[in-house]
Amino acid sequence: MKSAILTMLMSLALILPAGTAYSGDVEKGKSLFNAATLGTNGKSCNTCHLGGKDIDGSKKTFNVLGEQLNSIGDTVNYCIENALEGKPLDGNSEGMKNIISYVKTLKPKKIQEHITPGY
Repeated sequence: MKSAILTMLMSLALILPAGTAYSGDVEKGKSLFNAATLGTNGKSCNTCHLGGKDIDGSKKTFNVLGEQLNSIGDTVNYCIENALEGKPLDGNSEGMKNIISYVKTLKPKKIQEHITPGY
């Protein structure tokens, strides 16, 4: 009996951190990224980062306007407060989890030069 309970607890310990209980909804995060409701000036995250431009969601630290930020959540709130003139999201809120999940899907876009043939 004790071994069955121990096995069950160990299984839960392995499943919970990797499960969806702690992750957000990517599509809801994308919607929030594009919504002007995070701030008070009519802008959205997408205003400055069109289609996720210049965001590498795989990074662990971010440099925004000379500020070193140590998480995606800190970076999101920095932008909400400064660029969007809004109130920061609670780090444990569904909205924050959703936007973090979306940002983690973003990869930096390579700049393509337009070269006219013959020049």
